[in-house]
Amino acid sequence: MSRATPKLWPLLWPLFLELALGMAVGLVATALAARVSDGAAGAFALTNQLQATLFIVFRVIGAGIGVVITQALGSGQRGAADALARAALGASSWIGLGCALAAWAGARPLLGLLQAPAELLPLALPFLQWLAPGLLLDAWNASMGSVMRAHLRARESLAVLIVMNVLQLGLALVWMPAYGLVGFAWALIASRFLALLLHSLLWAQRLDLRPRVADWWQWRKPEVAAMLHIGLPGAAENIAWRLAFMVSVAVTAQLGSQALAVHAYVMQLMHFILLGGLAIGLSMEILIGHLIGAGKLREANRLLRRSLALGLASAVAVAGAAALAGPWLLAAFTRDEQITALALTLLWWTVLLEPGRTFNLVVINALRAAGDAKYPVAVGAVSMALVLAGGSWLLGLQLGFGLVGVWIAYAADEWLRGLLMWRRWATLAWVPTARAARRRLRRI
Repeated sequence: MSRATPKLWPLLWPLFLELALGMAVGLVATALAARVSDGAAGAFALTNQLQATLFIVFRVIGAGIGVVITQALGSGQRGAADALARAALGASSWIGLGCALAAWAGARPLLGLLQAPAELLPLALPFLQWLAPGLLLDAWNASMGSVMRAHLRARESLAVLIVMNVLQLGLALVWMPAYGLVGFAWALIASRFLALLLHSLLWAQRLDLRPRVADWWQWRKPEVAAMLHIGLPGAAENIAWRLAFMVSVAVTAQLGSQALAVHAYVMQLMHFILLGGLAIGLSMEILIGHLIGAGKLREANRLLRRSLALGLASAVAVAGAAALAGPWLLAAFTRDEQITALALTLLWWTVLLEPGRTFNLVVINALRAAGDAKYPVAVGAVSMALVLAGGSWLLGLQLGFGLVGVWIAYAADEWLRGLLMWRRWATLAWVPTARAARRRLRRI
């Protein structure tokens, strides 16, 4: 008897809300930092970029967790799925601890790599060091949340994120006016600790998974190897993008504190614009992983095509609405007319950028779920280095287009990579790797 095919909507709406809540906290925190000063907003943006870059190291494991567990569940191998979940927990401990130590001990040189202006260091340095413990807690929560979603428990995962983000937002509203950026870091640590407790409770109650003490520190080679097969290329792709993006942030920093503030404000709005495509992409990864595990390759192909059409329509509509509403949205961050005018220009460029990004958010996740993880990083790394990083430097600094040049580089990179990923999927070049992935599962 064939297994019922998982549906898109029960996964999509909780993931959408989950992502929106996380972004809302970042938006409110940026607005609170901006009330202190535009310099505080710039320091907040720089430090968050570094935190995100360090967290990408976790993607070495994280990019593979959901894929291999969904494939195992799709093929009916619950025992293998549980072994993978326990292995992910131990691997997350070591990688999260390494990221935390790097943030605490290397805060000053890391900020130096981003060309942080001297006037921002007194704000950014203690903020990054206080965020360090949160990286370990985030690694654990990300693993446990991925396992919950792989088991199609998206609503329970959403409930944890609601509680976590409400607590973080409430504490940030109280602590940031008194303690500045450090208050935000304290709020983050407290909320992540609560989320860890809730995830542990849900693992026991919903999945019948009760981690032993050894599960928190053991590195289980066979299971980790299966995750690394997907995770290493996935992490390499994310690291390549993050490094290229950091070059664009360094270019922006050389344009001055005002440019950094504009970049921070528009990026916060862009996080909401890309929500639809990101939620669809993450949902696709889960659903296509189940379909690949069950051997339903034709159904996976049809599902991806329908979802991509939905994502493209959503990207154009939301980006256009954000550009039209820009004057009102930006009023939450600044009253400076020059900053607002430049930010509005970037929002209109975002209408062109976002459909290209949707190809990447949706199709790359589908390729990864099918086991085809090497192609995206091999092709994408070249575009990220030459078009995103090189284009930001050339257009932004050398040709004098400033932040507009940086946004043109963003758009060109997203469209080039997106169309190449779509060509890969449309020509069915992923099918051999999908079949190979099913064979590897039987050996766990």
